[in-house]
Amino acid sequence: MRRLIKADALREILLPLGRMAIFVLGAGALLSVVMVVLSLLFRGSGADKLLQTTQGVNIFTYTMANLPQVLIDGVTLGFVYAAIALGYTMVYGVLEFINFAHSEIFALGAFAGVEFLIILDQTGVLKTAGGMSPYLYLVLALIVSMAASGGTAVFIERVAYRPLRNAPRLVPLISAIGVSFALQDIIRLTESLTTGQFYRVIPTFGNFDDRIPLFSIPTGGAPIRVDIQVKSLVVIAAAMFMLVGLNYIVNATRIGKAIRSVAQDRNTAAIMGIGVNGIISFTFLLGGSLGGAAGVLYALKFTRIDPFVGFMPGMKAFTAAVLGGIGNLTGALLGGIVLGMLESFAGAYLGTFTMGNFGSEYKDILAFLILIIVIIFRPSGLLGEQVSQKA
Repeated sequence: MRRLIKADALREILLPLGRMAIFVLGAGALLSVVMVVLSLLFRGSGADKLLQTTQGVNIFTYTMANLPQVLIDGVTLGFVYAAIALGYTMVYGVLEFINFAHSEIFALGAFAGVEFLIILDQTGVLKTAGGMSPYLYLVLALIVSMAASGGTAVFIERVAYRPLRNAPRLVPLISAIGVSFALQDIIRLTESLTTGQFYRVIPTFGNFDDRIPLFSIPTGGAPIRVDIQVKSLVVIAAAMFMLVGLNYIVNATRIGKAIRSVAQDRNTAAIMGIGVNGIISFTFLLGGSLGGAAGVLYALKFTRIDPFVGFMPGMKAFTAAVLGGIGNLTGALLGGIVLGMLESFAGAYLGTFTMGNFGSEYKDILAFLILIIVIIFRPSGLLGEQVSQKA
């Protein structure tokens, strides 16, 4: 019996890792093929001639040379979106309710972790950090952010959502939007009173900004060097750990079985002795904690945050959850990776293929176009939504 339990636990650890590898390789290969075909179709076009004039390479060579770096950036961004999307999908899977305040919980976690690191930096701790200690301080920042965001998510569920649990679905949705705006202003007020600053920048410490060279690609002119930042590796590793940990908790533990029971039928779960309110609070704790950790990873990757930092990543993560299948943990992972790669490809190649008419700033439109297309043609997402009751 013990061997069977260990085998099941091991499966719940290895299975999501295998899915991650399949999703990354599959999405990367598909998008790479699309870009290769487009670059061949654009041979001889104005964009091709412009590249040959300015950089001395044709559009096919340019596309192929930049492809590895674009894939690396897309994977990094995709795992961040996936970590945020899990918060949406956890709550929806249990309550069939979109927690639009999750984006601000993400922002709260980012501020909690960054402020913790700023305090360490001001006391001189980070300046003298060497060896593995910077990674320890980053882990501590993640723990602080997870505690702040998870606790806030539980509080919000108790105050703003639980009293409305039996109300029409539109009512808690409006409440979530109100909580979202309230959290934005609370973060802004707190920062103005304590620091007097609107933007916060994560301190520079350790070797997170260093780049690890991978290989060079000859182009006929100056070779293009492909590398990856240390912080990108940290973001990917941390996000993978969180995704595997959540999958293990939901599918291989007793409390995970209780979560799935409440998601399937709350009334029957209560009759069987499961504390429904406690399980729902724990679900919000899990989702909020993941959102807070994702906030710190986002700050580590992009360095600067503000009280509205959660809006755009939150909307994109929601799009990723819908793309993969809302309520489906595996779907959230798939949606995040696909969306991250699509955004990376658009940011890298859109301006080139349109000769600067549409720059990288238009990549944000891509997420919302995907949301519209998915809702129209496949409302259940790529892998299908998982809810307790189909409409």
